[in-house]
Amino acid sequence: MAFEVTDEEGSFLVQLARHSIATYLDEGKTLPVPSNTPLSLRQKCGVFVTLNTVRGSAKALRGCIGYPQPLLPLAAATITSAINAATGDPRFPRLSQDELPRVVVEVSVLTPPELISVETPRDYVSQIEVGKDGLIVERGVYRGLLLPQVPIEWGWDAEEFLANCCMKAGLYPDAWLTEGIALYKFSCVIARETSPRGEVEVIDMRKGERP
Repeated sequence: MAFEVTDEEGSFLVQLARHSIATYLDEGKTLPVPSNTPLSLRQKCGVFVTLNTVRGSAKALRGCIGYPQPLLPLAAATITSAINAATGDPRFPRLSQDELPRVVVEVSVLTPPELISVETPRDYVSQIEVGKDGLIVERGVYRGLLLPQVPIEWGWDAEEFLANCCMKAGLYPDAWLTEGIALYKFSCVIARETSPRGEVEVIDMRKGERP
């Protein structure tokens, strides 16, 4: 990624995501990119917005949608991803206005995915750094993506990470060992609320920082 995400920029993105969701749920309208958006957040960049519902000390995934590739300016991609995470994730029902105050908003700004080249499939394990890398698995029409923070949350090693990404794509867990598989890795900077509507922290997975 060609730029850093400062604390101010991270807060801007998280607040933009939350405001976009609230506006869409309340009015059915997509928020335009604010005129005060910093130039750094107008660069094209991949992004995912993750929503987690907080219940006491526990949290549960409530939606996660985004753009792996740098197709749109970051602020615009954040708006669209936030709305889709709240209303378009097929794993969950549409988020309601009543739920929004219990949701923690997380924005992951992605580095461009890079194809992992290996001599033999077994070498994939040594090419993945858990806690820094996210994964994309592709085979034909099948595609799965897991963000860098996921294996940390679940305590996976590199091989478990590969297996779970294959299953996310609708493939067998050991599909990464077969021909016709394309594997990409990327990293991210996370900006997330520490509590619903709370302070925002910025975590740079590229530097080995832990969520």
